[in-house]
Amino acid sequence: MDPTVVLVLCLSLLLLFSFWKQSHGRGNLPPGPTPLPILGNILQIDFKDISKSLTKLSEVYGPVFTVYLGMKPTVVLHGYEAVKEALIDLGEEFSGRTILPVIHKVNKGLASPCDPTFILGAAPCNVICSVIFQNRFDYKDQQFLNLMGKFNEIFKNVNSKSVQLCNMFPILIDYLPGSQKTTIRNNTYIKNYVLEKVKEHQESLDINNPRDFIDCFLIKMEQEKHNPQSEFTIENLLITVLDMFVAGTETTSTTLKYGLLLLLKHPEVAAKVQEEIERVIGRDRSPCMQDRSQMPYTDAVVHEIQRFIDLAPNAAPHTTTCDVKFRNYIIPKGTTIFPSLSSVLNDNKEFPNPKEFDPGHFLDKSGNFRKSDYFVPFSTGKRACVGEALARMELFLFLTTILQNFKLKSQVDPEHIDTTPLVSGISRVPRFYKLSFLPV
Repeated sequence: MDPTVVLVLCLSLLLLFSFWKQSHGRGNLPPGPTPLPILGNILQIDFKDISKSLTKLSEVYGPVFTVYLGMKPTVVLHGYEAVKEALIDLGEEFSGRTILPVIHKVNKGLASPCDPTFILGAAPCNVICSVIFQNRFDYKDQQFLNLMGKFNEIFKNVNSKSVQLCNMFPILIDYLPGSQKTTIRNNTYIKNYVLEKVKEHQESLDINNPRDFIDCFLIKMEQEKHNPQSEFTIENLLITVLDMFVAGTETTSTTLKYGLLLLLKHPEVAAKVQEEIERVIGRDRSPCMQDRSQMPYTDAVVHEIQRFIDLAPNAAPHTTTCDVKFRNYIIPKGTTIFPSLSSVLNDNKEFPNPKEFDPGHFLDKSGNFRKSDYFVPFSTGKRACVGEALARMELFLFLTTILQNFKLKSQVDPEHIDTTPLVSGISRVPRFYKLSFLPV
């Protein structure tokens, strides 16, 4: 080999090692497994079940520990006390937002068995469409079907190895073949579609009569057009709408799909919910949000579905906004923070037998609904999910409407239904199943 090439390679490796050593040694970060140069701790994390890997590491290093995803340190918060102390007690210091590199790149027949995936995705998607576009689509509309396809593929690819590798090693985004390229193309397609809708809104905008989210955003743009620091730009509008679609469609639809699977597995729970629906709502009207306060068991079931499925085991990464003294550690400004929501939702002191699906986790001894500070599927603190209120309304109304009108019938014996997730990475995805909706 050419001596010059050998010299360049050696110098490059020394430079990388020096950079790794410097980044690994900065600050008084919490303890954690010793990282390898460049790779960090990725060989010690099972990306098919990240939450399980982090739980094992917490057993060794405690509730606050550091892992290196590539060369970048990430502080993991495991358990209710650590998550609460950081995201609520020190909410401002931990409120920074980590933008994952791939996302950053993107932002530049009746009674017959059926797969409920489409209908449970289409309904929440149309809710978001009505908020953004003041328009609902027919479920056979080709544009709507195209959008749904893109959303489904984006959500599926979040858990892919190539996307996770690109988030740890951003330099690979443009060069590594994989699903991150499909994600980028799909997001570009959606942004272009939204841009056309924005142009239509601009042509018919009445500043005194806003019709939907796009109109409200455009009016604010007009009000701040002379402010060079304004965040109200067309590009930010497109990105915000994209975020609303991706976050507001797939998470709700997956929760509903998983929820129906759990009710098939536990028909006695479904029957008790239907008894409560019959007693409080009856059959002469549709459910409404005011009913929830009179339906403690149903409310508990909805909460337990979200707790049990643990849809997003880890909150969206946070970033420290300044150097923070946290417990006995100094966490430097700009450090990625990984709150483990799964460790809170599965706390066995708050939820006895957390691996069991039990609505009693949210009921007191008198059968009244019991709130819990450990219920954090939407995260907590300053960066909690802004769509929490909408999502909770959707889950309650969709599930009660389905159970008011249909009895759920499984194709297999409930004992043989597998409720473990098909995928358990950044998000959890239920296994494929079919069911019958029998009119009641």
